[in-house]
Amino acid sequence: MSGPSDKASRHWFVTGASGGLGRHLTEHALRNGDRVTATVRRPAALEDLRETYGDRLTVETLDLTRPADVDKVVGRTLRSVPVDIVVNNAGYAVVGAAEEMTVEQIRDQIEVLLLAPMVITRAFLQPMREQGGGRIIQISSVGGQVGIPTHSSYHAGKWGLEGFTESVSREVSDFNIHLTLVEPGATRTGFASALQYTTESTVYRDNAVGQTRHYLETADESVFTGDPAKLAAAIYDTTRHLRPPLRLALGSDTYSAIHAALTERLTALETQKDLAASVAFTH
Repeated sequence: MSGPSDKASRHWFVTGASGGLGRHLTEHALRNGDRVTATVRRPAALEDLRETYGDRLTVETLDLTRPADVDKVVGRTLRSVPVDIVVNNAGYAVVGAAEEMTVEQIRDQIEVLLLAPMVITRAFLQPMREQGGGRIIQISSVGGQVGIPTHSSYHAGKWGLEGFTESVSREVSDFNIHLTLVEPGATRTGFASALQYTTESTVYRDNAVGQTRHYLETADESVFTGDPAKLAAAIYDTTRHLRPPLRLALGSDTYSAIHAALTERLTALETQKDLAASVAFTH
């Protein structure tokens, strides 16, 4: 059975392509001869690429918090050229204590980070199955495996995306559809400058929340060691693999943080082995 990795030229669908990793992925795919449908909030952001690559780049204006708009854009894309690779990239973070976040901030995080990728993924499964395969790239984060103070809603979205993707990957593996969770660390994409902050409360100012918030507010670009162009190239390379990984940790900071978190969780689990067995019925 053939799939997108066999094609000389593929069609990508990339969300959040106006800047950062999404733009780097879009440009890398175009430079390698592929076609891209890129969704953005500001169409002018990709005008230079449209001038360079012409009709190989289609730009769609899309607000991921509006499911009806998502349906229209996906439908229009599927009626044009079959899509081989979907990249759910769009995202942002609200920084602050969970107690400080408004319901609107929480809801918007979940809609953008989790609900929109779920809706988009679901929309492409049937056409990919019918065409003999496809790739879906979910841009998760080190925050999809490791939790820090101030990012509770962001983590809820990313951890949810990880569980959703792992489940779906097992549902569609027989159809040559492969899903990959990309987990970047601190990357120089402008993500940090786009952080939104809650209204700070006095009670959290001097604890772990306040310390993390202050670090993020004052961190300079040097702490963001990930090169988005190299990330884009690494992600692109996985789409040529017949058996791409379910998870792709990118960044030495990501590797160290996830390794430490998994080790800590496994150690804690081992201490509960006897307790776990003790709750079974005895015969």
